[in-house]
Amino acid sequence: MTYVTEEAGPEATVWSGTWVAERLGVGLDGDEALPGLLGLALRRNPKRAHLLVSNVLGKHVPQRPSVVYAAGHDLGVRVRSLLGDDEARRALVLGYAETATGLGHAVADGVGLAPYLHSTRRPVEGVERAGGFEESHSHATSHLLLPEDPRLLAGEGPLVLVDDEFSTGNTVLNTVRALHERFPRERYVIVALVDMRSPEDQGRLDDFAREIGARVDLVATASGTVRLPDGVLEKGQALVAEYEHEHEHESEHEPEHEPEHESGPGGESGDKPESAAVPRPRGERAPVDRVELGWPAGVPDGGRHGFTPTHRAALDAALPDMAARIAKALPDDARRVLVLGFEELMYAPLALGVELERRTGAEVRFSTTTRSPVLAVDDPGYAIRTRLAFPAHDEPAEGPGTRYAYNVAGAGFDAIVAVVDSVADTPQLHAPEGLLARLSAHTGRVLLAVVPSYIPEFAPECASANAPENAPENVPAYVPERSRMLPEPLRGPAFSSYAPEDVGWLLQDLSDVTLEAPTEEREEAIQSGGAHYAESLPVEYQPSERYQELFRAALDTSAARIAQAVGTVAETVLAERSPRPVLVSLARAGTPVGVLMRRWAAHRHGLDLPHYAVSIVRGRGIDANALRWLAAHHDPADVVFVDGWTGKGAITRELAEAVREFEEAGGPAGFSPEIAVLADPGSCVRTYGTREDFLIPSACLNSTVSGLISRTVLRADLVGPDDFHGAKFYRELADADVSGEFVDAVVSRFGEVVDAVDAQVKEVLSAERAPTWEGWAAVERISEEYGIHDVNLVKPGVGETTRVLLRRVPWKILACAGAGADLDHVRLLAEQRGVPVEEVGELPYTCVGLIHPKYTRGATGADGKAVAAK
Repeated sequence: MTYVTEEAGPEATVWSGTWVAERLGVGLDGDEALPGLLGLALRRNPKRAHLLVSNVLGKHVPQRPSVVYAAGHDLGVRVRSLLGDDEARRALVLGYAETATGLGHAVADGVGLAPYLHSTRRPVEGVERAGGFEESHSHATSHLLLPEDPRLLAGEGPLVLVDDEFSTGNTVLNTVRALHERFPRERYVIVALVDMRSPEDQGRLDDFAREIGARVDLVATASGTVRLPDGVLEKGQALVAEYEHEHEHESEHEPEHEPEHESGPGGESGDKPESAAVPRPRGERAPVDRVELGWPAGVPDGGRHGFTPTHRAALDAALPDMAARIAKALPDDARRVLVLGFEELMYAPLALGVELERRTGAEVRFSTTTRSPVLAVDDPGYAIRTRLAFPAHDEPAEGPGTRYAYNVAGAGFDAIVAVVDSVADTPQLHAPEGLLARLSAHTGRVLLAVVPSYIPEFAPECASANAPENAPENVPAYVPERSRMLPEPLRGPAFSSYAPEDVGWLLQDLSDVTLEAPTEEREEAIQSGGAHYAESLPVEYQPSERYQELFRAALDTSAARIAQAVGTVAETVLAERSPRPVLVSLARAGTPVGVLMRRWAAHRHGLDLPHYAVSIVRGRGIDANALRWLAAHHDPADVVFVDGWTGKGAITRELAEAVREFEEAGGPAGFSPEIAVLADPGSCVRTYGTREDFLIPSACLNSTVSGLISRTVLRADLVGPDDFHGAKFYRELADADVSGEFVDAVVSRFGEVVDAVDAQVKEVLSAERAPTWEGWAAVERISEEYGIHDVNLVKPGVGETTRVLLRRVPWKILACAGAGADLDHVRLLAEQRGVPVEEVGELPYTCVGLIHPKYTRGATGADGKAVAAK
């Protein structure tokens, strides 16, 4: 179908492209949906005179926020369906500044599993450019790519590029060419509200895809072409010049010379628009009030530096309270409300608008200011009816300039909520000719909501630390590449069965690498010095039905006891270490405890504590790259290392030594090597939930109680100097996974142990808790008494003994005389492995596991059971 104009009676709606179509002969050919999606306007641009004005983008035309959001979200759902979940998890969604930053973010929300990044025209000091490209028809062309972690662009998964329209395809070609040269991929998906390319341009994109050997898919809401008669650019420029000259008093370029209200040329002869002029400003300026949003800490203001699914979950949780604060600040009689975003800051105000629309009875609309100059004509057949001009207020890198808000003046808004980021909350914003003053002349109330500008935390710190002594003040200092090249944490469900907000794994995914070796082969290699235990993995133990019954019985019996220990250690950390600690669990035994401590902080105090899991390897130390990532994103002083339990204290000593070496090697200082544990039977730490040696059900199993994650791996051919240590995600064991069951069972007992926790914490905080290391002394004594002469082969405590039976070649088990149900699972495993259990009268632990000394293959028989040492 062809659209040039619509014949309409007085009561009918006129297509907002009619005015341009009649004067320039521009037409839209294509889908029936196009007139509802697009209008036409003219702009002061030497490259393209006409402007396709979207009715659902939320840029130039105020629209219901839910409509704007759904336009992008629905496209994202289609992309996810096209890619499939596995590919969607590997994808990156990239939106274009400035018009498509919100659209791209909504598309990413629809995809659901992928991070989001948008290009920007705002340089950020200390954040190095990771890429860039040019936009052929824009008035401001240079796009910067400034991800907090440049490796966001280096993935091999699909790249989903989102723009509001595709007119020639040049922008897409420029983007793909620039990125493909550095980060080649096999698949690209192009997403747009409208695809308006000519057949020739469509073929050019197809040719380019074949040239680079990549698949390119296209997803659009509607498609068609723009029919442009010969000479349309010159005719359009002349028409713009004519109207600007005739109405020069309403369109001065410099805001300080403009009247309070700019509108189109209503009331003129010749090409006289048929509507009346837009009303003049109100007699009195409306009050401007600031509303504090309570923006969630650590959540970026948008996708300029990257926005992950975890960020999305945190923002979603905070939106209702933020929208409630805005609603409370609105006048009681405000029936028509505009939420006005700021240039590239589109998604945050859009999300606030959606939530405000959902919770109020007001007629809410959303649009955004822009740097794009467009002619305003007050005619119902023209897409831009009014224009407010004001000076830029974010100190742009290219210098002062004029910015615009379209279709706001005369639109009858009772209140306007102006949402800017903190970089743009400047004196220019509040000046007499600034945006707030312009808005206050056309509404009854202006609310200013400021979103904290997200600046990657590592940038200023690293920049200043590494600046040359003679570096000029206005030149950003060098930021070490290593600190920026580390990826974001892995999260469930892509990696682990835990919820994404429960834990971020500072690991690399080695799921596709075969690392498992028979237990006996591993033990021989380890004890002979031919391999380190972290270079391979034991075959995952598959628990029998009887063993699983023991696990569930133990969980039922000990859930309240564990809940009390969790509460005690969490409250001790909050009281002594930091009011908002960053929990860093030692993978993987510490991770269920970290998840539970995070849940306790939320349950008892409403805190949303960050929690990460890192690798530490005996004899090799902690993952230094994980420490670098933590220091780049958090204050090291707030980091609290978490583990499940202590045995003889080897990991406690390992961590202290590793942190010392890390700092001596030039790593960021401030990490405390003290560990917080659920149980400290060895008296090795100051921060603990209990010092009793009892059965912690999470010690009974391996990956199936730890988010389906393997023990960590450190092998030179798999882990480079700039990599995190590795681990595997055993997706195939999902049917046997009880990670969530364990956490839920303990959390369900939080309410009943609050009083006991308070009493125990009071006792703990007043007690002498200096480590006595009595566990280490007992291990040394046992090592000598049993002729082992190697403390590393003596594993004290219920948790460590369980590990010996599940992962190593056990020799014998020492059990404290009279130990009861806490050792039922140990006795069952010992029976299955043919390992003797010896009762001992005096033992500071409930049990101790002894690994077979001087191990050779002869230490087990043909049936795999242990043979007594001779």
